[in-house]
Amino acid sequence: MKRRLAREIAVQSMYQMEMNEVDANEAVTMLLTEAMEENESEVELSDIDATRAFVLELINGTWSRKDAIDALLEDYLKGWQISRLSKVDRQVLRLATYEMIFRDDVPGRVAVNEAIELAKHFGTAESGKFVNGVLGKMIQDVDQLKSNR
Repeated sequence: MKRRLAREIAVQSMYQMEMNEVDANEAVTMLLTEAMEENESEVELSDIDATRAFVLELINGTWSRKDAIDALLEDYLKGWQISRLSKVDRQVLRLATYEMIFRDDVPGRVAVNEAIELAKHFGTAESGKFVNGVLGKMIQDVDQLKSNR
């Protein structure tokens, strides 16, 4: 299973969940089916169950803590409100915050780097810089934030 692909599908799924009010299973199924049919992501059938499980773990972990994550992000969004962010940037920041603060298997720098790449891929020309700025401030406080969770 490729974690980068799983993160891409998680961000796309959360975007679908917010835009179209579908549940996580429906969004993930649609995106995995599309990825397998197009095979641009080089999804292997042998990895599909592991990928699905990891994607759902990311989504459910992020979504179940969405209010806490959004409140935390508000502290680091100087001059911005979470509701005013692009839907893509919002999902990328939520996922990265979840991985940095609420998971112990992802180093903070990895979560930040992955988020920057996702923002560049799915967002605007400025998304990568914006996400880097927000998460760069947050990573300085990551140990304290983890202890407060």
